[in-house]
Amino acid sequence: MKVNVVLGLQWGDEGKGKIVDVLTPAYSVIARFQGGPNAGHSLEFDNKKFVLHTIPSGIFRDKVTNIIGSGVVIDPVIFVEEVNGLKQLGIPVAQRLLIAKRAHLILPTHRIIDAASEAAKGNTKIGSTLKGIGPTYMDKTGRNGLRVGDILSPAFLDRYEALKQKHLAWLKQFDYTYTIDDYEQQWLACIDVLRTFTLIESELVVNKYLSESQKVLAEGAQGSLLDVDFGSYPYVTSSNTICAGACTGLGVAPSRIGEVYGIFKAYCTRVGGGPFPTELDNETGERIRQTGCEFGATTGRPRRTGWLDVVALKYATLISGVTQLIMTKADVLDGFESIQAAVAYKIRGQETQQLPFEINEPIEPVYKTFKGWNRPITNIRKEEELPFELMNYVRFIEKETGVSVRIISVGPDREQTIVRS
Repeated sequence: MKVNVVLGLQWGDEGKGKIVDVLTPAYSVIARFQGGPNAGHSLEFDNKKFVLHTIPSGIFRDKVTNIIGSGVVIDPVIFVEEVNGLKQLGIPVAQRLLIAKRAHLILPTHRIIDAASEAAKGNTKIGSTLKGIGPTYMDKTGRNGLRVGDILSPAFLDRYEALKQKHLAWLKQFDYTYTIDDYEQQWLACIDVLRTFTLIESELVVNKYLSESQKVLAEGAQGSLLDVDFGSYPYVTSSNTICAGACTGLGVAPSRIGEVYGIFKAYCTRVGGGPFPTELDNETGERIRQTGCEFGATTGRPRRTGWLDVVALKYATLISGVTQLIMTKADVLDGFESIQAAVAYKIRGQETQQLPFEINEPIEPVYKTFKGWNRPITNIRKEEELPFELMNYVRFIEKETGVSVRIISVGPDREQTIVRS
């Protein structure tokens, strides 16, 4: 049995939470493989909206095992808040959730380091969510981090204190005022809650499920263009958001990867700083923002908006070996007489159809214009009822990427989803 993977192909916020929720009935295991509470996976059903930050998006479905994998970083406070919110909805979280012992912990001082470091950057700040993600991954790669399995050790508090003191010493270089006591007490109380969950060697468990022919879906966070190696560096996240991250974050071999579902919006958005070739800093961009409710699920910040970037989409599809595309938020473009998509870039007077290393330099997008469908599609449930103009847009994307668009989302609810035959 193979692991199927769900990825975002843009700068995050593509609708991964909804799509995982839609796909979950076909799987017995949903496993998050990277990122942390900087993610905000939104789901909507029964006229209610839910936002998950750490827990996999399959948690709402019966008889599905959810795993927080080794590549994820966990803030115990945010995790417990999320658990308590789900419990109030009647979700038996502890029965449905397993947590990797190798997943790293976000300490209170990681959050402070994140905020102090970002403040020191001034105008060059990268737009961090200030959740402590970057400093935690730095400790992970620097071999200083604390992992979930460490909370079972009698020496845990000593290890915690040693790393905390190292952080406090490092913070002396910044002119930054902070307090830690109240949050630290809350953090330690949430560590006690974390101990009540089933902690596992997730790499062994996932491979065991596969050997038993159970279907596993790997859930990615953020987006491919935020990958620490292949994204718009340095304006990226701190983990591998592409398909390869599923292998390292769950401990599965590349040969065990099956279908790779790549999710993209019918347009583009981005939160925080960094290059955005097709950004629309005008009335059209604001119209997309308001119509699409483009405000960060984690930060609440207004998202930058722009037309679809086909150059970047082809790149993200290539590096992850995407086998099926999924278009979300097609309905946001309902009212446009025409829409555009960038099919090439002009850099230093030269035209290219490839995403360049010089992504941070001034780029002039070369656009192709499409006739809009200019009518509402949110109530459509059959592919044959979708407007010709929308399907013309879809077929263009398929031709450019070489990959079929298998699913089209026409609204936020799980029912507003069209699976194409």
